[in-house]
Amino acid sequence: MTPTIYYCYDAYCGWCYGFSPVIKQLAELYGDRMAFEVLSGGMILPEKPRHISAVAGYISEAYKIVEETTGVQFGPDYLWHIFNPDQSDWYPNSEKPAIALCIFKEYFPERQVEFAADLQYALHFEGRDLCDNASYSHLLEKYNFDEKDFFDRLASEEYKEKAYYEFALCKQLQVNGYPSVLIQVSETKFFLLSRGYSDLNAMVQRIEAVLADLNKN
Repeated sequence: MTPTIYYCYDAYCGWCYGFSPVIKQLAELYGDRMAFEVLSGGMILPEKPRHISAVAGYISEAYKIVEETTGVQFGPDYLWHIFNPDQSDWYPNSEKPAIALCIFKEYFPERQVEFAADLQYALHFEGRDLCDNASYSHLLEKYNFDEKDFFDRLASEEYKEKAYYEFALCKQLQVNGYPSVLIQVSETKFFLLSRGYSDLNAMVQRIEAVLADLNKN
């Protein structure tokens, strides 16, 4: 079988935002030799809506570490909500962006890494609320996706079920932190390439080691 890279991420995960440039470069480097599958992990699925103020204090410190480690920048429109939570109307929830990813994967399977990165940029740099349908309109234009068709699917049970299947699959793969990257080389054989952030050189070395091992066998 063709090796498959599974990128387990969450649209709301700041470290995944930091990892976006790395996974995009990996898809460019290896896209002709292996498949890439992005899975949403469902990091934030509260039974009752939880306001951004519940995590703003933590993020206000953590984002700096992500910037220093990865080189990405968090945008002022995103950080406004982090530093002014009392004025924010955000209630983070991973469900809607996960459904959106399922829709896009079906139509543009070869661009799913790019779309996942676009979702993260929309949130973490542009400060778009991914729980608000309006936050997806600019991406529909970019990917030339019919607006009515997209929003019909976004509201459907069918695609919600697909998103929750991905959440369950991440659990089955024993993913307990994001980003996590695995490579599948046979029906039953998976290797963990990264749990948490890794830079491009480290990822390439690990992938090459797995491929070299495969070629020996």
